[in-house]
Amino acid sequence: MKRLALTGNEAMAYAMKQSKPDVFCGYPITPTTDILVTLAKYIANGELDCEFVTAESEHSVASILYGASSAGARCFTCTASQGLALMHEVLHIISGARLPIIIGSSSRSLSSPINVHGDHADFMDMRDTSFIQIFSENAQDSYDNFLQGVRIAEEARLPAIISSDGFITSHNLEAVEVLKDEIAYKFIGDYKTPFSILDIKNPITINPLSLPNSFMEIKKSQADAMRQAKKVIPKVALEYEKISGRQYGFFREYCLDDAKVAIVVLGSTAETAQLVIDELRNKGIKAGILALRVFRPFPAKEIMAALSNCKVVCILDRADAYSSLGGPLFVEVASALYKSKSRPILLSRIYGLGGREIDEEMIKNIFEEIIKINKGQKLNEFGYIGLKK
Repeated sequence: MKRLALTGNEAMAYAMKQSKPDVFCGYPITPTTDILVTLAKYIANGELDCEFVTAESEHSVASILYGASSAGARCFTCTASQGLALMHEVLHIISGARLPIIIGSSSRSLSSPINVHGDHADFMDMRDTSFIQIFSENAQDSYDNFLQGVRIAEEARLPAIISSDGFITSHNLEAVEVLKDEIAYKFIGDYKTPFSILDIKNPITINPLSLPNSFMEIKKSQADAMRQAKKVIPKVALEYEKISGRQYGFFREYCLDDAKVAIVVLGSTAETAQLVIDELRNKGIKAGILALRVFRPFPAKEIMAALSNCKVVCILDRADAYSSLGGPLFVEVASALYKSKSRPILLSRIYGLGGREIDEEMIKNIFEEIIKINKGQKLNEFGYIGLKK
């Protein structure tokens, strides 16, 4: 184990290098371009033996990787925002073919209007693509999650996206503990593809025409694979803890065991919120955080158990679902808690769109609202944080 100063993007690229991809195909886009550039340097310096392909668009990137993965290659890429949106058509084809392609991403807003800063709109836009979705709080998570993500995807036979907050995590320089190359690769292991279109002795058909008499069964098997991934994730995390000393699960709990009021959040905001929790705890207020790590497969039962003691919970979304019901994470959490016997009062708050800052004072205000509701006051269930007056 050694400690390096790495940004979130560099940490993800370092994990990519240690995973030894056969093919990397990419197209630059803010704020993930550093992943592509750093990996290109590793290849140019002779640190990584990998086929590096530059394409004319993100749609082409996904299509090239679809072919390479079908041939039995371990394949990675990186993208965000409009690039991820441009890939969208092929993402469904990749997951339908059960190809474990990995995307490294720094989440960014979607146009219009044009904005290159971080929010979770692009990540949420992938909800129904059948990609495993893992989110990182910091650069250390970006590194650890990518290594685990490769194992998870290849064992579950589903593609995965490993993401972090654009600019906030992607460009922030942090101390990151990395494994020795040989230990990291031993954890990942050689890629053992169950099929290859180049295997002429065992010919197969990839992505055939499927009519009504077969289509539904195929999609059901795809859904079953996502359910199976939920069993793979904790198993891989336990193995990773043994070699790294760092513990991972579906989410991270902070002061949640006896919490009466709590927030659910995704990404770097959790670390800012921790400081507020410490201050509230010193005042005798039982507050806590559930920092979600795995969004797909969604850990509904685990979330229900973790929030079972809470009276009021506010779900913070760095994306808007435009559904009139609340943010996308709110809708998922509300659905998970529907069967809870001790269902808490739920609030939905949208924040940080287009990279707008959220600070400790804003989070204190959120908890002030939560505490008022816990005392019987009525407030709006849905709202926005940090809007200009």
